[in-house]
Amino acid sequence: MTSNNSHDWKLEGDYFEGCNCDTICPCIFLLDPDEGYCNLTVAWHIEKGHYDSIPLDGLNTVAVFVAPGNMFTGPKMKVAFYVDKNANQEQIDALSNIFSGQSGGFFAVAAQFIGEMVGIKSAPITFGMEGKRRWLQIPEYLSLEIEAMKGNDPNKDSLIVNPSFTMVPGHDHVIAHSTKYSYNDHGFQWDTTGKNGFYSRFKYEP
Repeated sequence: MTSNNSHDWKLEGDYFEGCNCDTICPCIFLLDPDEGYCNLTVAWHIEKGHYDSIPLDGLNTVAVFVAPGNMFTGPKMKVAFYVDKNANQEQIDALSNIFSGQSGGFFAVAAQFIGEMVGIKSAPITFGMEGKRRWLQIPEYLSLEIEAMKGNDPNKDSLIVNPSFTMVPGHDHVIAHSTKYSYNDHGFQWDTTGKNGFYSRFKYEP
């Protein structure tokens, strides 16, 4: 996919993810997923953002990845993308350009591991945060809740530092696990709980 860096854009806010691998997911070190495949959901709450003159503040986006093997050596992943129903068509197009990698930056690199976009939907996305908990709800399709793992010092986060690959360059992952994770859309269905989760801040630009 050819990237286009002529657009001025930036996104920052809160990020979290959950998958079916055990804590800690080996994929971030380029290793094979624990079960030989990985069903990964990642969510972004855009606190502040723009694409040229188009404001993107307050919008939520979600991507669901289905990796039939190693994410980096293949087979390539399939991905479903969900955009906040509160986004207008101009904002949907802007977010699609960014997250597909067409506008450069991190997502242009990540796009090389994706083999098929199975769909883009506008949907009501609920993204919540409280203390060391994060949760996500897309009615009829997706429910994901994670909570940070407890370390020896309860006042400190347990972090992943310097992984081989991260969806949030420049930010350390807080290690978490899911208390709920179910999905049913595009012919894919699973119900996984008690598995891997991460959360952090994020910031992307070309």
